[in-house]
Amino acid sequence: MLIRVTQAGVVELEEADDFRRFSIRFDPGARGTAAAEAALSAIARPDGDHAWVAEPALRALAPRGGDPAWQQGLAGMVAFARGRGWVDAHGGIRAHIEAAPPGEP
Repeated sequence: MLIRVTQAGVVELEEADDFRRFSIRFDPGARGTAAAEAALSAIARPDGDHAWVAEPALRALAPRGGDPAWQQGLAGMVAFARGRGWVDAHGGIRAHIEAAPPGEP
């Protein structure tokens, strides 16, 4: 699962069916801009190179959020993350903030 943050402050969930990874990627040049940082802060609590993403916000971003099979996949991902200490006391799920690949628009 990949949360993408654009320079315009749009947050999108990509690869929503990939429950084996969870990260946040700012578009090139977006990190540090007011719009992008505000957009991320609306769904997550940034913490250095990571952010704690609110589970309800993640569910709201999902194109298949109402699909029971998708919900079950997310529940499994959260359970795995909890077992590794990647879910905080507020239910935030830890996501790595990664750099956009070179040449990505």
